[in-house]
Amino acid sequence: MKRIALLITLILLIAPQAFASSKTYGKGVQVKEVTAVSAILDNPDDFIGKTVRIEGMIIEVCAKRGCWVYVAGDRQGEKIQVKVTDGEIVFPMSASGRMGVVEGVVEELKLSREQMIKYLQHLAEEKGQPFDPSTVKDERMIRLVGIGAEIEG
Repeated sequence: MKRIALLITLILLIAPQAFASSKTYGKGVQVKEVTAVSAILDNPDDFIGKTVRIEGMIIEVCAKRGCWVYVAGDRQGEKIQVKVTDGEIVFPMSASGRMGVVEGVVEELKLSREQMIKYLQHLAEEKGQPFDPSTVKDERMIRLVGIGAEIEG
């Protein structure tokens, strides 16, 4: 009876760790403090150039090269792009729908209206989605330049 109790205890201790595996990309994640996506998007000037850690659901992955992901924010409908150097880190399509922890440097892209339209049109084409240039309101894009990530397996 003691052996069965010991076996059950060992299984209960080991099982959560076996199912909680994650895959590391790039340099991994070193920053301990989590920054909310909403904090970055609400006050981007406070974060530009700083290395942050964000956590959230991976809601989209670049289908062509795996060179970017969108991470859902802490508010409904909110997301932030994490862009990595092509080929340096390659996010798999299977990352979509999984929880991720990402470390990166907050970056601001200031584009002309025409450049922003061209960029967003390119993203829509990659996804096979329609694009309406009249929906472009902002020429400032806040994103993370990805250093590393851990995505649940």
